[in-house]
Amino acid sequence: MKRSTIIFFLVFVGVVLVYLFKGENNKTENLPLRFVSLAWQEASISVNKSIVKEWNDAHPNLQVEYIQGTWNSAHDYLITAFETGDVPDIFHYESSVIIDYAIRGYLTDLSKYITPEMKNDILDVAWATVTRPNGEVSGIPFLIESLVVLYNKSLFEKENVIPPTREKPWTWDDLQFAASKLTKDVDGDGIIDQYGAGMGLRNSANIIMNTSISFGGSFFKKAGNHFVVEANDEEKKLLQTIFNMLYKDKSASPASTGETGAGMIPGFFSGRYAMLVGIGSWARQQLVENAPKNFRWGVMPPLKAKTQMYGASTQTLSVPKKSKRAKEAMEFINFMLSSKNTARLALNDWMIPARKSCLTMPEFQDSLSGWDIVCSAVSMLSAGSWIGVPGYVEWKSRVANPVLQELFAGRLSVENAAKRIENESNIILSRYKKYVLPTWQFDARLSLEL
Repeated sequence: MKRSTIIFFLVFVGVVLVYLFKGENNKTENLPLRFVSLAWQEASISVNKSIVKEWNDAHPNLQVEYIQGTWNSAHDYLITAFETGDVPDIFHYESSVIIDYAIRGYLTDLSKYITPEMKNDILDVAWATVTRPNGEVSGIPFLIESLVVLYNKSLFEKENVIPPTREKPWTWDDLQFAASKLTKDVDGDGIIDQYGAGMGLRNSANIIMNTSISFGGSFFKKAGNHFVVEANDEEKKLLQTIFNMLYKDKSASPASTGETGAGMIPGFFSGRYAMLVGIGSWARQQLVENAPKNFRWGVMPPLKAKTQMYGASTQTLSVPKKSKRAKEAMEFINFMLSSKNTARLALNDWMIPARKSCLTMPEFQDSLSGWDIVCSAVSMLSAGSWIGVPGYVEWKSRVANPVLQELFAGRLSVENAAKRIENESNIILSRYKKYVLPTWQFDARLSLEL
C-alpha cells in the first residue's frame, strides 16, 4: 500500500510538472516576439515599422512587437536585460559592441540558422565584423556605416578647386591644400568666416580608428594571448594631420572639436564649411531633405594615405542567449533582412547595404545623391584589428574619446596624447585578459572586390 501511494504521488507530480511546463510553453509561444530597433531617422523608423507590419499580416500566429530604442540608452538597457533575463528576442545594434556581448556569453550563435542564400549574398567584409574564429555568428549585418567627405560645389567652383574623382582620388595632402585655399575672411573683418573643413570631433574615436587603417595604423596589436594598444608613427601621422589643420594652417574649424558630425551640417548649408570631413554617409539624407534651395553638394571618393582602405562598422540584428525562441526570431530576421527589405532599410538610412544583390540595384548607382561614390567604396572597406578586443567598448568611452578630445582641443601635443592613449589603454585592457582565449580573428583585414 505504501509503495502504491509513492508511485501514485510520483506520477501525480510528473503530470503536474508536464502540465505546468506545457502551460508555460504555450504562454511563451502566444506572446509576440519583442524587437528593439534603434532606427532614428523618420524615414528609417517608418520602413522598420512597415516591415514588421508586413510580417504580422502574413504571420498571425507569430507576431512581432516593435519597440523603439535609442542609441544613447541601448547599451545600459541591454546589459540590464542580459543580467536579469528580461531580454528582447531580437535587437538592433552595431558590430563593435555586440562582440563584447558575445565574448561574455550573452548572445545566441546564429550560424546554424543562416540560409545559404543569406550567407552567400552578404559581403565577406560584413561577415568578418560578426564572425568568431570557431564559426559562431553573433549578429546578422545588414547596414555598413562608412565615412565620407561632403563638399560644397559652388564654393569649389568659386575658388577653382577641382574635386577628386574615383580615378584620381585626393590624398590627405591634397585635402589640406584645398582646405587652406577655401579658408577665407569673406567680409574682410579680420575673422575667418569660411573654413575649408569641418570635422565633428567631439567623440572622434570611430573616425580615428576607421581612418587609421588608410595610414597603415591600427592602434590594437596582439601581444601573446592578449591585446595591447600602440600609437606608432602611422597612427600619429593621422593625428598630426588633423591637429595641423586645426592649429597650424587653421584650415579646419575650431568648432570641430566640440561638435558632432550632425552638428556641422547647418554650417555646411550656410557656407561656413566648404567640406565636411569624416562624416557618416547617412548625412546625405539631411542634405537631400533640408538643404537650402540651389545648394549644390557632392561626395568624394575615400581619401588616400598609404591606401584608401577604411574600417567598416556594421549595424546588426542579434538574438540574446536567454531568448526562448531563437529559431522563431531568426525566421523574422530572415524576412526583415531579405534582399528587398535590406535595400529599403539601406535607402532610408542612407547607408551601404550589406548584401551584394542590393549593390547592383539602380537605386544604389544614382549619382545625384552620391550613392554611386558611396557604394563603390565597398571594395576599400576592411574589418579593423580592434574587432574582438575584450573591453573595446570601455576603452572607447574611457580612453579614446576623452584623450582625443583633449588633443583636438589643443590641450595636448600629439606625442603626449599618444603616450596617454598607450598607458591608459593598457591599464583597462589588462582587466579583460581572462576573456581573450579563444577570441575573435585578430587579423581580419578583409575586403571584397566587386
